[in-house]
Amino acid sequence: MVAAKKFFRVDDLQVQIYNSEAEMAEDVAQITSKYLEAILQKQGKAAVLLATGNSQIKFLDVLIALGSVDWSKVTLFHLDEYLGITAEHPASFRRYLRERVENKLAPQQFHYIEGDTLEPIKECDRYTQLLQAQPIDLCCLGIGENGHLAFNDPSVANFQDADGVKLVKLDDVNRQQQVNTGQFPNLDSVPQYAFTVTLPLICSAKKIICLAPAQRKAQIVKKMLQESITTSCPASILRHQPQATLFLDDNSASLLSGK
Repeated sequence: MVAAKKFFRVDDLQVQIYNSEAEMAEDVAQITSKYLEAILQKQGKAAVLLATGNSQIKFLDVLIALGSVDWSKVTLFHLDEYLGITAEHPASFRRYLRERVENKLAPQQFHYIEGDTLEPIKECDRYTQLLQAQPIDLCCLGIGENGHLAFNDPSVANFQDADGVKLVKLDDVNRQQQVNTGQFPNLDSVPQYAFTVTLPLICSAKKIICLAPAQRKAQIVKKMLQESITTSCPASILRHQPQATLFLDDNSASLLSGK
């Protein structure tokens, strides 16, 4: 079994560094599988919030291939979705998760944010109620190049947010990242608004795993871990979460002093 080559804490946040993204994905999948197996044995069901994006692909592939979790007892949710695109749009997070997760696992239920709803405020309320109907046992995260968690960009992030799910305007760094990673052909095609689960609800999860591999995440990882805890880097809030672990590879950890 692969293990991290370095472990340390930054405030309350556990950090683990691996030689490669592949090693990271393999170990995190094992950790996640064992955790969910224990939760199911203890309480007979589990609720999980899933992220999307390139940082999650290898992890999800390995987790699914392990085959040791009884997914028929797991209810799944996701963190965010663009406003105004259908579930069949190539960049839809619903499509990403349906194809990569739901169709392969057959969970008990997968609750999706309806991005193409005609009543977005009502959709925020509906999804908030679904999330608040049970504790969230696990939240899987990635980190945006602007430091966002889900679509909590610096301009809209609120560590004391009263909402569970809200509609936000995406900043240009976030929208350009979607172009850079191949989700959209150009900036004009990226939606300006999206739904997001808020930071307090994310932080209410019993366990949080955050994957941030690749060189393009190195600068924001350094800011997250070595500068102030502030909404200018929303991911820095994880440093106040003892139930959270940040998983890095050599590339994303390359700018950390004392690495």
